[in-house]
Amino acid sequence: MDPTLLRNRLVIATAMWREATEDPLPKLDPADPATQIQQFELKLIDLLCAQATSETASEVAERTWDLVHDRPDDDPVKQRVVECHEALARLSAHRE
Repeated sequence: MDPTLLRNRLVIATAMWREATEDPLPKLDPADPATQIQQFELKLIDLLCAQATSETASEVAERTWDLVHDRPDDDPVKQRVVECHEALARLSAHRE
């Protein structure tokens, strides 16, 4: 994978993590950089979705989609975002 693309993914995910929580960045299993960044992004999606409320669900959906919109449908992070969006839609429905 292109090192510049990996670096950009890491920068975006790190910024989103720091905006979402004061927790330190998560510890990752030893692996190649692409796998580690993917692990980090999955943890980020899980964190954002777990923190979502009925009031913030649409914002979380938008932010997580921005992270993966240009990825192929079989990308594991995009698949997790799609799963998250299903839960966020149910959460949003409780608001109405």
